Amino acid sequence: MKPPQNAPGIKRGYWKRAARLALALVIGYIVVAVVAMLLENYLLFFPVSYPNGEWRPAGIEFEDAWFQADDGTKLHGWYLPHPNPRATLLFCHGNGGNVTHRAMALEALHKSAGASVLIFDYRGYGRSEGKPSGAGILADARAARAWLAERENIDETDIVLLGESIGGAVAVDLAARDGARGLVLESTFDELTEVAAQHYPWLPVRWLMRTRFDSAGLIGQYRGPLLQAHGDADTLVPIRYGRRLFEAANGPKRFLLLPGHDHNHFMPREYYQALASFLDELGPVGRVPRT
Repeated sequence: MKPPQNAPGIKRGYWKRAARLALALVIGYIVVAVVAMLLENYLLFFPVSYPNGEWRPAGIEFEDAWFQADDGTKLHGWYLPHPNPRATLLFCHGNGGNVTHRAMALEALHKSAGASVLIFDYRGYGRSEGKPSGAGILADARAARAWLAERENIDETDIVLLGESIGGAVAVDLAARDGARGLVLESTFDELTEVAAQHYPWLPVRWLMRTRFDSAGLIGQYRGPLLQAHGDADTLVPIRYGRRLFEAANGPKRFLLLPGHDHNHFMPREYYQALASFLDELGPVGRVPRT
């Protein structure tokens, strides 16, 4: 039986339609990728602005701290001075919420770990002005550290940097570039693009992301003590990313495994006990004479 005389034309029509469909899919994918790149900050940062949150929480007493980043952005934080501190901590929080969502952690850091603490909101969070960005939150942390050093009458490098999740990348950046008395990292990662690739596997985030936070590439520049804690049940930043960062760090260092701990769980008692011991090992800090 002979095939229809128009069979070649049918085949050509099929392949043309398939080519048009493939082209449309490619263009659509490129458009989605470009839009995701343009909206990067909205996909990375989830600020909760004032007045949302409990701004007068029970259990802690604090001072409102106000200061400015180098670009003039007005920033806000909570400062909890301790009468006899083991250390002075700068707390760089994660990418969601604001300072009010860390009230329990602040109480534990102040009372259980026995530290003076400043926690601050990045630009766009809480009562801080502006909109968050990768470069912006690094600048905000520098301004917070300068304010805390002045308030505590110590050198900036005598401050212990504590970073939670994306705040860990902020703390690593400060410690690597300028030094620190100690570095404490909670549930953080080696490089932000690796975590993003896990959550957005259909996007070429390793090529497109501008905010990379390559902590593993930076932490080798830091030559001080490190305490790093991570839960083995972390679903947001799986523990393998934390271990990669730890492997890249210099000693002395300690990795504290938190069994059954997920990313947003409250840190357990053994963490604060380990933190208190870590701070004790750092020794006392002398105050800078005022001139």
